[in-house]
Amino acid sequence: MFLFSASGAVHFLKSLCRCKKIFLAALFYGAFMIYSSEAFCSLPGTVAAGNAGGVKVRRVLGIDPGLANTGFGVIDCCMNKYRMVSYGVIETSGGSTLGERLKVVYSRIQAVIDEFKPEEACMEGLFFARNVTSAINVAEAKGVVTLCLAQNSVPLKEYKPNQIKKAVTGTAAADKELVQKYVQILLNLESRPKPDHAADALACAICHLHYV
Repeated sequence: MFLFSASGAVHFLKSLCRCKKIFLAALFYGAFMIYSSEAFCSLPGTVAAGNAGGVKVRRVLGIDPGLANTGFGVIDCCMNKYRMVSYGVIETSGGSTLGERLKVVYSRIQAVIDEFKPEEACMEGLFFARNVTSAINVAEAKGVVTLCLAQNSVPLKEYKPNQIKKAVTGTAAADKELVQKYVQILLNLESRPKPDHAADALACAICHLHYV
């Protein structure tokens, strides 16, 4: 029999609550969605998605658009299991002209498409913003990304921020830290993906695989 002090009992109950939340989250996603190397054992890490041992592999490019920072994340899905392929951020200099910055975003998204050859793409859509200038900048970056995807015949879906949060964590009220934690768990990463824009892009890709 275990004996607890009052403070120890409270700590124990909190631990149980945390375990319960993790368990419920696992039920929500299904344990089958967490990375398993067995599903990808015959699939090279950075080549075009296709048939791995006769099993279809979906490769999705998630994008978090922005003029200063555009995050991208590439995820494979095979037999309802996820694997992170690559992620990063496209940065542009504030000292460059608008046209030059948009050209950088376009050319580097094109480079990502050329290297990883995604079959599907998804993006965080625009939402109401108090800063009109910032919203316009995001819209312009979003436009060149959309054009690049269309020219490469990569179908694009858009999701609202709350949709992405709910798909990844189970709650639309999740903060960035919680989203990053669940992305780390679902993709079996050693650490939380950084920076935020890249993590958001990976979360968007997970959201797409959850809904489509």
